[in-house]
Amino acid sequence: MAVNRRNFLKGSLALAGGLLLPSHLVSCTGAEEGNVFDIVVYGATSGGVIAAVSAAQKGMSVILIEPSSHLGGLTTGGLGRTDIGIEGTIGGLSLEFYNQIREYYRSDEPWIYEDRMEYMDHSVLLEPGSEGMFGFEPHVAREIYEGMLDDAGVSVVMEDRLILGERGVTKRNNRITAIETEAGNIYRGKVFIDATYEGDLLAMAGVSYHVGRESNSTYDETLNGVQKVRTHNHIFPGFV
Repeated sequence: MAVNRRNFLKGSLALAGGLLLPSHLVSCTGAEEGNVFDIVVYGATSGGVIAAVSAAQKGMSVILIEPSSHLGGLTTGGLGRTDIGIEGTIGGLSLEFYNQIREYYRSDEPWIYEDRMEYMDHSVLLEPGSEGMFGFEPHVAREIYEGMLDDAGVSVVMEDRLILGERGVTKRNNRITAIETEAGNIYRGKVFIDATYEGDLLAMAGVSYHVGRESNSTYDETLNGVQKVRTHNHIFPGFV
């Protein structure tokens, strides 16, 4: 991918090993073989960020493309109280994220509107001996995601939306080889991950999908849909 760094706008965020750029500053044709990414992640939701970071940490070339101007999905958009159930089931980069949240709030500096010790003593989001903290402000979550992407050297392109039509996805033998965006950028890759909430990339690639709630018999499920039994911490009886 060739990025015109001379036109890099003042105020945009530069990432080590990559750039966080609006799409109009990106020139990405992927015409040369060397411009084929190992992983192309479409959608900078929490899942997209973690997928990109994980792949980059394993030495793969990765680019993260977000159709909107918002990085981090629901996690950085106001859903700052995570339902965790049993904390011991959380690990990997997810636990690293929540650990960084905890470390951020150890300082007295962030506590402008609320007393730190009072919150810590009474918060159901912080159990004794916890490695992570599961309540946070949106801007803090975004800062941590940006830091994780920075450390992993992931290139991020913002406001670059997939073309919703035949031109949007190029396939060979039922495998996606490239995607094209409304800004005219073409991203070529060996593996593509649709990490959006809408699933447009998968839909444009011809993957079958279901709109609405399917019946239990469709996928032989018993725990989908409305459940009559009352649960504790989202855990159904007999499954622990």
